[in-house]
Amino acid sequence: MKYYSAALFAFVVLSCGKKDQQQPTQPQAVAVTLSDVTTAEASYHEEYPGTVVALNEIELRPQVTGFVTGIHFTDGARVRKGQLLYSIDAQLYNANYDQAVANLNVQEANLVKAQKDADRYHELEKNDAVAKQLVDNADAALEVAKRQAEAAKANIKAVQTSVRYTKVTAPFDGVIGISAVKVGAAVSAGQTVLNTVSTDGQLAVDFNVDQKEIYRFTNLLKNQKAADSTFTLKFGEEIYPASGKIALIDRAVDPQTGSIKTRLVFPNKDNQLRAGMSGTVRVLNNAKAKSVLIPYKAVTEQLGEYFVYVAGDSSKVSQRRIVLGTAIGSNVIVKEGLKEGEKIAIEGVQNLREGAVIKEGK
Repeated sequence: MKYYSAALFAFVVLSCGKKDQQQPTQPQAVAVTLSDVTTAEASYHEEYPGTVVALNEIELRPQVTGFVTGIHFTDGARVRKGQLLYSIDAQLYNANYDQAVANLNVQEANLVKAQKDADRYHELEKNDAVAKQLVDNADAALEVAKRQAEAAKANIKAVQTSVRYTKVTAPFDGVIGISAVKVGAAVSAGQTVLNTVSTDGQLAVDFNVDQKEIYRFTNLLKNQKAADSTFTLKFGEEIYPASGKIALIDRAVDPQTGSIKTRLVFPNKDNQLRAGMSGTVRVLNNAKAKSVLIPYKAVTEQLGEYFVYVAGDSSKVSQRRIVLGTAIGSNVIVKEGLKEGEKIAIEGVQNLREGAVIKEGK
């Protein structure tokens, strides 16, 4: 009887254990706070990294080889078009010019002699007093003398150009940089960089925009107004005081980045802008179309992409990738991925996973 009772007890315990193992565990609901996705008319600045560049900039290189004999400006000064900047030793080129002039004189004397000989032979030919061959030879010699005189004149022009190139002048009005050479330095034609001259009354700022924005920026280019403050420039936390204008949009999209270069022009009255500076282009967006706005704290980031948790009908959330726009206070614009009326989790987000069951906290 005792043996029977012990066996029955073991059977009951084993049965209860199997029943407990077969009963599924219900997932615990995560407490979250939900918020409706809303839209609003938002006026904000979109920001793009930009680089300040000169509208016109050129490296000064000598066009003759020699030694620098003079520097006729102050580093960093403003220069005028045609102003003398550098002198290069001209002794050799002046000597070549003198030699070319002497050669021209010789060739012109030969031409005069050849002309007289030809004239004389033609007079004799009229009286049949000279052989036809001699007349032809005189004409040929005259033609040769003409060609040699023309070659001598062309050589003088070439040598004159070399003499002129011993003086390096400013190609346009602008600002010159710090000289890369000193007096006495040897320079090579077309190779040695002497200095750089750039315009500074207006400076350009280049930045890249996504190819999907070409239509928008083309309209901005067409509809610019005199007192337009759409484009501004920021350096750190400082806003440049003058507004810019779109000067051009590049001819083609970069196939590797899918972006296109856009150029703004800013006045530079107080010389606050310098070529090579890096800043932030601010583009005012005050379109009347409504934008999707959500609290920034609802956004999670994974490997450079942004996500939110969207509540479904079955008290579960799904993770959805979104494309962010500009932050406005504690909110952020969502360019793609959400629509008005959807519900997203804004509190308890750190505890959520794809398909997690949720309950709204108090």
